[in-house]
Amino acid sequence: MNTIRYAIAGSAGRMGRTLIEAVQQDPEATLAAALEHPSSPFLGRDAGELVGAPCGIKIGADLDAALAVSDCLIDFTRPEGTFEHIEACKRHKVGIVIGTTGFTAEGKAAIAEASRVIPIVFAPNMAVGVNAVFRLLDVAARILNEGYDIEVIEAHHRHKVDAPSGTALRMGEVVAKALGRDLADCAVYGREGHTGERPASQIGFATIRGGDIVGDHTVLFAGGGERIEITHKSASRLPYAQGALRAGRYLRGRDNGLFDMQDVLGLK
Repeated sequence: MNTIRYAIAGSAGRMGRTLIEAVQQDPEATLAAALEHPSSPFLGRDAGELVGAPCGIKIGADLDAALAVSDCLIDFTRPEGTFEHIEACKRHKVGIVIGTTGFTAEGKAAIAEASRVIPIVFAPNMAVGVNAVFRLLDVAARILNEGYDIEVIEAHHRHKVDAPSGTALRMGEVVAKALGRDLADCAVYGREGHTGERPASQIGFATIRGGDIVGDHTVLFAGGGERIEITHKSASRLPYAQGALRAGRYLRGRDNGLFDMQDVLGLK
């Protein structure tokens, strides 16, 4: 069995360490390179030591050298870093799995353009369970299409830098599409002061940041006399990492194209 050689961006971060752990547990995966920014204090350390299992791969900052020995780059960093990584992947014709969030519309368009050259899986959440929830939300919204107010509530750790989360926004997009709405026209991100009566077409978002919460997401359908809640709660980052490796396997043998986890899981 040929394993997939992965390069991991941001390898010393919370998600990077979880990806290293997931690669070491996966018989179809090999850690080929671990990347960090040039000023990182972790440069030169054995990447496996970060998760208690030395592997002989030293953390480095040479992106081109890393991609020269890799089949796929996994990136859960920040948009500015991701764009640099995409350009390097294009040079080396290496596929990339992007779990980074916080992109603007222009940034998403740039990713789509890059997918004409290399294969890309770009998804706000790689966890299989979350992607099952996306499908459930589509069904629920079509059934509960009248008489229900819709709110998206999400909670993450204190270190998360974007809000609402990419997963919460994707949940809103799924619901809006099922209802024939444009999320850009009906979304409300927080409320304060005298807001007036809630319009029926609104999709509201509420954000919580604190502690070490990995990620909780709830979509509330509030009707007269009843409430329906669809919730996903993450106890660890491992499901995201395992989903990213599954996405990497999906890219094997593909020359280009833009895909998401619904493609990877065969839900389209």
